[in-house]
Amino acid sequence: MVFVLPLVFVPGLALGSFLGVVAARVPLRRSIVHPGSACMSCEAPIRWYDNVPVFSYALLRGRCRRCGVRIPPRDLAIELATSFLLVGCVLAFGFTLKTAAAAVACGALVVVTATDLERRIVPNRVVLPAAAAVLALRTAGHLSPEWALGAIGAAGFLFLAALAHPGGMGMGDVKLALLIGALLGRTTPVAILLALFLALVPSVVLIARHGAGARKLGIPFAPFLAAGAVIALFAGEPILHAYLGVMS
Repeated sequence: MVFVLPLVFVPGLALGSFLGVVAARVPLRRSIVHPGSACMSCEAPIRWYDNVPVFSYALLRGRCRRCGVRIPPRDLAIELATSFLLVGCVLAFGFTLKTAAAAVACGALVVVTATDLERRIVPNRVVLPAAAAVLALRTAGHLSPEWALGAIGAAGFLFLAALAHPGGMGMGDVKLALLIGALLGRTTPVAILLALFLALVPSVVLIARHGAGARKLGIPFAPFLAAGAVIALFAGEPILHAYLGVMS
């Protein structure tokens, strides 16, 4: 298995480069196909030798060759995160339908993390097709209502949270929960609880700095949902078993 990892890592970087385009253009409602790769500042076309994932960023020192404007570090982060997640999926699950579903989900999670951090947007055009694809792949790999129930349960839980506290939860997070539930099935609660726990850290910092005024300062929740989902994807079963063991 170790010998095939370079064959996964390099395509993962290429996929991550494409996902960087998706993260940059979809919130602006621009085509992800036309025009080709170009500087977002001067709109100069990016030549193929300046578009090699990671290496071109390093050689150009993170700046456009033509205008010198800084290339967003987001692009590099997306490339590396995507590639490492794909390698992790192959190592954990082999070449299976579960890996395919996990790869689709991880790609979507990387994109929505970037868009939510940068623009407070969880794009429907990313989340909903990914949720449908993951549900189909998980059901094909293991015929069970678990994946659909996971999607409905996760989305329903966050929908109720959004109704109870509209300022703290958006409908984009609810739709993202569909994807996470379809991927994880019965370990979905692990992802949700981890997301809530991780979100406590910046929440406490905001309260410490702004006191009661922190209630008006929202934080993007999609990155925490994504982090919780990734942890649950790779370690959800042991965490769930450990929790049930403590409770029994």
